Amino acid sequence: MIAEVNSLGLHGISGFPVTVECHISSGLPGFDVVGLPDAAVKEARERVRAAVKNSGFRFPVSRITLNLAPADTKKSGTIYDLPILVGILAATELIPAPDKKSAFLGELSLQGKLRSVNGVLSMAVAAAQAGFETLYVPAANAPEATLCPEVRVIPVTSVPQLAAHLTGEAPIAPQPRWEPAAPPAAALDYRDVKGQVQAKRALEVAAAGGHNILLIGPPGSGKSMLSKRLPSILPDMTRQEALEVTQIHSIMGLLDRDSPLVTVRPFRSPHHTISIAGLTGGGSTPRPGEISLANKGVLFLDELPEFKKDTMEAMRQPLEDGAVTISRASGSVTYPSDIMLVCAMNPCRCGWYGDPSGRCHCSQQAVDAYMGKISGPMLDRIDMIVSVPALDFAELRQMAPAESSAEIKKRVMAARAVQQARLEGSGVACNARMQPGQLRRYCALGDEGAKLLKTAFDRLALTARSYDRILKVARTIADLDGSAEIGPKHIAEAIQYRSYQLGKQ
Repeated sequence: MIAEVNSLGLHGISGFPVTVECHISSGLPGFDVVGLPDAAVKEARERVRAAVKNSGFRFPVSRITLNLAPADTKKSGTIYDLPILVGILAATELIPAPDKKSAFLGELSLQGKLRSVNGVLSMAVAAAQAGFETLYVPAANAPEATLCPEVRVIPVTSVPQLAAHLTGEAPIAPQPRWEPAAPPAAALDYRDVKGQVQAKRALEVAAAGGHNILLIGPPGSGKSMLSKRLPSILPDMTRQEALEVTQIHSIMGLLDRDSPLVTVRPFRSPHHTISIAGLTGGGSTPRPGEISLANKGVLFLDELPEFKKDTMEAMRQPLEDGAVTISRASGSVTYPSDIMLVCAMNPCRCGWYGDPSGRCHCSQQAVDAYMGKISGPMLDRIDMIVSVPALDFAELRQMAPAESSAEIKKRVMAARAVQQARLEGSGVACNARMQPGQLRRYCALGDEGAKLLKTAFDRLALTARSYDRILKVARTIADLDGSAEIGPKHIAEAIQYRSYQLGKQ
C-alpha cells in the first residue's frame, strides 16, 4: 500500500514543495526514512509511532518505507512529523487519502498533539506558488500562515481532531485571516534627548537616505540614546517589507504568535563578543545572523573598536550587496541584509581624547592603536562620521522638550517620497542604494559644487567610494531641503560628515 502526502521544506527563507511517499509492505517490521533526512527528521519515527498509538489508532506491524521527494534535497527540522503520520494512516486506510491540493506540516508530541514550528510563512508562500489550496498547520501557527491569502489554512490541535476532519465527522473551520492593528507608538522619542542638535540633524539625514553612520564621542554624550531612537523616525514598512522581515524572524522562532506580522522596523544591537557566524549567519544548517535579522531596519554596533577585526571585516560585502551568502558543503543560502548600519565609539580607550577638560591621558600612540582597529575599507562603507560632544551643564538643565520624533519623521517621509518617485521601477528604494548610472543622472553638480568637492577630495585624501557616498548624502540633504538640484551648501554639509579624522584633532 502506498500513500502520498504533500508537505513543504525550507531553504534559507524560501520554501519548496516536498512529497512524502509512504509504502507499507509485508516482511519484518521496520521503519525507514530516506530522502536526505537530518537527525530531527529521522527521530520523527519514534514521535509518530507514539502519537499514532496515543491517538487511538493501531500502528502497523509491517515494513514502512518513507521517501521525502525530491530525494536529492536535504530535509531538516520537525515539520515532517504530521505528513508522515498522515501518510501512514492513509496507507493503512484508517483515514481517506488526502486531497492532492492539500499540504501538511507540523511537529507532534508523543500524545498526538501539534506543536508549533518555525518558518510557516515562507512555507505558506511556497504552498501557494506550488498550487496547493489548503494548508494544515499547528493551531499556534495558523495566524502566521494566513498572512499568505492565497491558501486556506486549517488549524490543527491534535491527531484525533485531524482524523475526524479528514473523515468528515467533525470538519475544522478555516482560520480567519489575521490583520494587524494600528502600529504601536514608538516607545523612544527624540524629545527626550537634550542638546546634540548636530547629531540629531545627522541622524535625520541618515534616516532620510538610508545611510550608514558612525557616532564618535565621550562616555555619556548620548550616542546610544540617539541611536536607539533612530527607528522612531524611519519610514513605516510597506506590506512587502513587513512580510520579508517576518519570514526571517519566523525561521528563527522570534514571532509573537498573537501578532505574527512584524510591522516595526527591526533594531538589533549585538554585543561586541559576537562571532562571525552570529553576526553574518552560519551553522551546519545555515541560519541568519544579526545582520539579516536587522533587514529593513537598524543594526547598531556599540563600542565598535571592541568588535573583533575579522568580525567587522565580514560585514563589508553584505553592506555593499544588501545580502549575505553562506556557503557550506551541502550548498549555499542567501539571506537579505538591507540594513542601516549605526555605530558608536569613544575617541580613545578612556573616552576623553580631545575633550577641553584635558582629562584624557592616552598617548597619541595609544589613540592611534585604538582607532586603528577600524580598517579603511570598513570606514569607506560608512557614509557619515559625526562627533557627539559631551553636554555642558546648561544643556543638561534645559527643561523645554526637544523636537519630537513625529515631527522629524514627517520631514524624513517627505524626502523618502521624493526618492521613491525619482527611483521608481529601478528596484532601489533610497539614495544610499543608488547605482553608478543613477549617480550620474541624479547627482550632477554645478561648477561651484564640483570645485568644492574637488578641494575636499584632495585635502581629505578621499577614495572613489567616499566620493560616491558624499554625492549620495548631498542628494539626500537636497531632498530634505526640497531642492531638485544639489547646491554648494548641500555638498558642504555632506563633506562635513566625511571630514572627521580618526585619532587626529
